[in-house]
Amino acid sequence: MNKDGIPPSLRDGADIIKKCASDIGDGPGVYRMLNELDEILYVGKAKALKRRVTSYTRPMLLPQRLQRMIAQTARMEFIKTQTESEALLLEASLIKTLHPKYNVLLKDDKSFPYILMTDDQVFPQLIKFRGKPTIKGTYFGPFASGGAVSDTLSLLQRVFMLRNCSDSYFAARKSPCLQYHIKRCSAPCVGRVDEGKYAFQVKDARDFLSGKSRDVQERLRQAMAEASAEEAYEQAAQLRDRIRVLTQIQSRQGVNSASLGDVDVVALIVREGSVCVQVFFYRGGQSYGNKPFFWTLEGKVSDGEVLSGFLAQFYQSRPVPQRVLVNIPPKDAGLLEDAYHFKIQSGRRGEASDLMELAERNARDALMRHLVERGSDRKILREMVDLFGLDDVPQRIEIYDNSHISGTNMIGVMVVASPEGFEKKAYRTFNIRDAGASDDYAMMREVMLRRFGKIDIDSIDIKDKNWPSLLLIDGGAGQLSAVFEVLDELGMSDYLTVVGIAKGEKRNAGREKFFLRDRAMFQLPVHDAVLHYLQRLRDEAHRFAIGTHRAKRQKAALKSRLDQVSGIGAKRKKALLLHFGSAKAVEDASLEDLSKVEGVSKILAAQIYNFFHSA
Repeated sequence: MNKDGIPPSLRDGADIIKKCASDIGDGPGVYRMLNELDEILYVGKAKALKRRVTSYTRPMLLPQRLQRMIAQTARMEFIKTQTESEALLLEASLIKTLHPKYNVLLKDDKSFPYILMTDDQVFPQLIKFRGKPTIKGTYFGPFASGGAVSDTLSLLQRVFMLRNCSDSYFAARKSPCLQYHIKRCSAPCVGRVDEGKYAFQVKDARDFLSGKSRDVQERLRQAMAEASAEEAYEQAAQLRDRIRVLTQIQSRQGVNSASLGDVDVVALIVREGSVCVQVFFYRGGQSYGNKPFFWTLEGKVSDGEVLSGFLAQFYQSRPVPQRVLVNIPPKDAGLLEDAYHFKIQSGRRGEASDLMELAERNARDALMRHLVERGSDRKILREMVDLFGLDDVPQRIEIYDNSHISGTNMIGVMVVASPEGFEKKAYRTFNIRDAGASDDYAMMREVMLRRFGKIDIDSIDIKDKNWPSLLLIDGGAGQLSAVFEVLDELGMSDYLTVVGIAKGEKRNAGREKFFLRDRAMFQLPVHDAVLHYLQRLRDEAHRFAIGTHRAKRQKAALKSRLDQVSGIGAKRKKALLLHFGSAKAVEDASLEDLSKVEGVSKILAAQIYNFFHSA
């Protein structure tokens, strides 16, 4: 401890920061703090870089969380920007990419699903879409979940009777499909509806999804009245049923106000160091569902700072609404508005107050459930300390599994779990290159060597949260032995606890056998909570392995099939896949659709079609 009461490591970190600050100007920009291993500790933005960075040179005035960060800082990097808004966008992008230890991180980065109305066809489709918007058309959303989209689409099909089939399937129809017979499509493929009438169906669907539901219902009511007056009672009954379905959709959504427009309602609740942000999506005055986001705070961070960090990262790769209603004012609200071109408003007033109350209630309930579940998992993790002879509650568990079919498309996977749940961004796939066909032990040895082979043993810190407290191997004594062959060779056996979990007799769940080195095989009671937790970990690794292997197998099968077609090189194959979206769609495509692909002549289209359709 120095005379000023500052620990040496903290003083050294502050001195490094002070030296870095002397070399930068005072304009806007982004700074990064790195440790001795060049790992990113923190990414921050500033209106005046030098002034902001200099504030870290007085560490005793800062919270303990930032003091720990300063003590680990070995160097800094800087990126200057033209404006502070640019700095905010760059900061959010770097945080999402680099996952710095001391930043507020939004862990759930999955894309949201949409309803897509295509508009480059005579008879447009109404389909579910997720991912980068590459197809020409109008996207309605985001919806909170795939289930919400599927439910809404199912109801919309009953009302507007628009097709949802692929172009190749549409072109190949000679008679109406099942969708027509159950009154979910008007069968434009075989001329049961003409182009003009179908265009009216498209307009009604587009208007309804854009929030003009009252206009749509009024048009349907008028059509029903006209059909009834003309004694076309069957048609009138169909229109009546369609109006009822629209009413059903609106009642499910719970709100339908055109004045609401496009808005996200965001409620933040913090309890016991855990955060829940509940986001409700409203587009065109209609509810598209809601989704909660959870994470744990490290150290003391203000609610406004947490919400600001969430909004900056959340809208990095997602469509931005006209307004965002919040329950607390976020830090840097003005910067967020300039960067993302939306309006941040309090949700405490007027019509919005009911929506905010709903969002806050959902956030509180979701956080309570999350804390209960996490508390249960933490209890289980404490019990695992004695069960497996661990030094402390495991902070990182790595689960390994292999997958192949008769030695083909061999892969190994690593799934990661922590007290917060599955860490999906840390999952890893290993394409097996050296192991012999169907040699499961050799596959596991290769996976272990790829995972730990390049780690310097002198750099291992078993207290680091990124170092695995436990390796859970899907397999028995043989798999365990294969793992230790590699760990013994690398000199890492003393740094890792390894457990094998194998299915019991008749592969019954609940009769799993556990294997540890220098310990007899044992089993846990069928209803033991630790057993159920370990089964969940093993099953997640198995799910990830099977899904990854299936995708690899399908890709390989598709690749080999297309490669067998004379005249298709890398460029044309890419054009075909981009046009149709998948190899299966290429196989199913009609001759006419194939000839529409850029670079594919009619002769080549015929070759491709004949290759996949000849007996």
